[in-house]
Amino acid sequence: MSGGTLKSHRRRELREFLMSRRARVSPGEAGLPDGGGRRRTPGLRREEVAVLAGVGASWYQWLEQGRDISVSPQVLDAVARVLRLSNAERRHLYLLAGLNPPAAEVAPDKREMCEGLRRLIDAWMPYPAHIMDRYYNGVMYNEAAATVLGMAPGRRWNCLIDFFTDPMYRSRSRSWEENASSVVAQFRALCSANPDDEGFQEVLAEARACSPEFAALWERRDIEDAGQIRKELDHPLVGLLCMESSVMQMPVRPDLSIVLHTPLDEANTAAKLEWLASPEGRRGAMYPVAG
Repeated sequence: MSGGTLKSHRRRELREFLMSRRARVSPGEAGLPDGGGRRRTPGLRREEVAVLAGVGASWYQWLEQGRDISVSPQVLDAVARVLRLSNAERRHLYLLAGLNPPAAEVAPDKREMCEGLRRLIDAWMPYPAHIMDRYYNGVMYNEAAATVLGMAPGRRWNCLIDFFTDPMYRSRSRSWEENASSVVAQFRALCSANPDDEGFQEVLAEARACSPEFAALWERRDIEDAGQIRKELDHPLVGLLCMESSVMQMPVRPDLSIVLHTPLDEANTAAKLEWLASPEGRRGAMYPVAG
């Protein structure tokens, strides 16, 4: 699609989107008297949206018509408020208007997703899976993650801090040296995208204070997007495990990341993980590997 065609498509989508959102909001929902009469079309009129958003009627009409006008984030936010847009709809409005969208937020009705996420990682058994927040703090994990990666209830667990400070993980990870730079580069990318977030700064300060190796890698200023990392671990019961760790995100919960470990076709890893999850393997799993 050429630049001109794409721009024309966005303007058309912007017009249809604003009209459809405007039709959803009744005068009463917007705090206006309904006038007691029937409207020819449902929802708010263009002039009412303009007044409630604090913009000129002509300007809003031009916006809804998709004209090439100057648009600011503040004005779009005012329009989004009047039209009662969700965070996803607000981001969509920004994109259609040609602006960089605001950061994704967790919708209030999506904050309680723990049961669904628990089902997701439990369904990944017998392979390790866990969920962490934006600061790499552990949120939940499945049984395989406890057996293979040493995650345990009642223990404060941060994937970045533990990677550099847990001596058991360090001693049993054959891929530690290879992965360390990627772990730091991916965390730096998150910090750079959230420069005013104190949570990242707190984790960063702790990591720099407790690990000279982290501090040295941090000074290299490498940047990587989160993706996949190969992990090789020596488990005391089954020996070498070769896995691929994949970080995945759900747009509806941008504050969380799902980390799935997939066995590679090496060292008979899949069969070993299946054995560790069996009743016999559970009885023998007395020496978990940290991770």
